[in-house]
Amino acid sequence: MLLAIDLGNTNAVFAVFDEEKLLGQWRISTSVGKSADEYAVWLLSLLQINNISPTAIKAVILSSVVPEANFAIEQFCKRYFNLLPLLIGSPDLQLPIKIMLKKAQEVGADRLVNAIEAWRRYKKPMIIVDFGTATTFDVVDCQGNYIGGVIAPGVNLSLAALRKATAKLPNVQVKEPEKVIGTSTVTAMQSGIYFGYVGLVEGIVRRIAAEYGMEMKVIATGGLASLYATHIAAIEETVSDLTLNGLNYIYNFNIKREEK
Repeated sequence: MLLAIDLGNTNAVFAVFDEEKLLGQWRISTSVGKSADEYAVWLLSLLQINNISPTAIKAVILSSVVPEANFAIEQFCKRYFNLLPLLIGSPDLQLPIKIMLKKAQEVGADRLVNAIEAWRRYKKPMIIVDFGTATTFDVVDCQGNYIGGVIAPGVNLSLAALRKATAKLPNVQVKEPEKVIGTSTVTAMQSGIYFGYVGLVEGIVRRIAAEYGMEMKVIATGGLASLYATHIAAIEETVSDLTLNGLNYIYNFNIKREEK
């Protein structure tokens, strides 16, 4: 079995795969100060509840955009599974994609994993919209190369900044409003944060496709993807486990390379 870890800026997701089958996934808030033992108390309990033996974990793969938290994850894997995680971006791990950028090392690991899994599934020019801490747009060309993308502030990040900079605005839930025109402070904020991002995504997707000069498939992933996709006609599919399945694919790709 494979333990796949997606360590993001806001949350870390741990998942266990038995070959292609996803047995379970669990989310915890990302904290640089979290120790290896804290991860162990949390995850080992969840594995036990789900009848997954720690001894069945034979490999770990890690995608991280928080380098400061990597050491604790590595110590956790070494101490409790006797394994060192394969790290996306490390020289000893091959990625089945060409990165057509001058500074390839600057691309976030999660963005590369998403691009790889999207290409594996669809084999088309792609725009992958990830509604995470940042709202990212990643572009794959007709040959499966990663050619760049766009990074915008995330939905919750923008909402937090709005609250912080305005003394009288309340906390609001991100939800689809009934109308664009808000009739109260709360509904006006909800409309702004919802339809504002609908417009942002529609506009950026349209401009990317026009610049690329070819029809592109658009998929969405991330925590708020399903909420926003209902109002964004350009988004053809929402794929919730894109990153985790991408990690599983990358691991199997490397294992097959070693066996040749």
